[in-house]
Amino acid sequence: MEQSSTSGGFVSQDSTTPSQWTEATTVNETDKWFNSTCGTTLVPELVNLIIAPVGLTGNAVVLWLLGFQMHKNAISVYILNLAVADFLFLSCLILSSMMAVIDNFTLFSVILSTMTIIFYTAGLSILSAISTERCLSVLWPIWYHCHRPRHMSAVICALLWALSLILNILELCVSLLLVTSYDLHWWKIVDFIIASWLFILLMILSVSSLALLVRMFCSSRRMPLTRLYVTILITVLVFLICGLPFGISWFLVSWLTPVLFLFCYIHPVTLVLCCISSCTNPIIYFFIGSFRQQRQRRTLKLILQRALQDSPAVGNYGDSNSQRTLEILESRMLE
Repeated sequence: MEQSSTSGGFVSQDSTTPSQWTEATTVNETDKWFNSTCGTTLVPELVNLIIAPVGLTGNAVVLWLLGFQMHKNAISVYILNLAVADFLFLSCLILSSMMAVIDNFTLFSVILSTMTIIFYTAGLSILSAISTERCLSVLWPIWYHCHRPRHMSAVICALLWALSLILNILELCVSLLLVTSYDLHWWKIVDFIIASWLFILLMILSVSSLALLVRMFCSSRRMPLTRLYVTILITVLVFLICGLPFGISWFLVSWLTPVLFLFCYIHPVTLVLCCISSCTNPIIYFFIGSFRQQRQRRTLKLILQRALQDSPAVGNYGDSNSQRTLEILESRMLE
């Protein structure tokens, strides 16, 4: 039976051989192979160091605008928490990539890796909550507008953050104990719980997004296409293309440890894709918000407000005066 160690190597144990002899031989041989094969591949880390600061800046702008410049509503609370998750994910990724480039793997590297999974899980959870709430507002609009609790967004975000922290801190504790005890029982249980939670989130995200698409384009009573729905759908699509492979590879590395090339080659590439996903979210907001906007009022605050606009202004540009009036009223309401 094989298991993964925190240093990236693999420890092979047999009940018929002494554990000290097995540890001394297998770890040394595997570490030599790991260093000679994976230690020379620094391209993904360098790409992360180039791309991540761009996303860090974009998410910082979103945090500043939503946190201090705009009044908060149901959707802006979710977007704010998603920007926090992306910002922290990119921060940990930058530190991890720097430590990989300078070849300094310590216990702090293990903690950084766990923190990266925490913020990845939190981002997926919040994105699933956004898509689910928008789906509820479309399928049951009367309940949503009349009976929805006022602070439901903040409560849901707090619960999702707490659950992500608990699960991944538990994973870190079990991984650290595994180094000395070599007991795979609890490690498998915790990994199964985290993988199940990620799978549930993925199913919720996929089903709710598909329901939105069907209601907007295939239903007999089509909902008007707004900038908010376009923003959510594009954000979900980018995550499914770029962010989801990282979660799949993390699951495969955790459960299929004999396939070491997954860690060496596929996992770093998926981490780069996840970095692109976190960096793309602010670009999506500002692109949707600035699409066909009057240039004389092109401020970042108004652009972000338009990206979160839940009124049917997308695709109806025949009357420019009505559109301009809608923008003025919206900006006054949100100031």
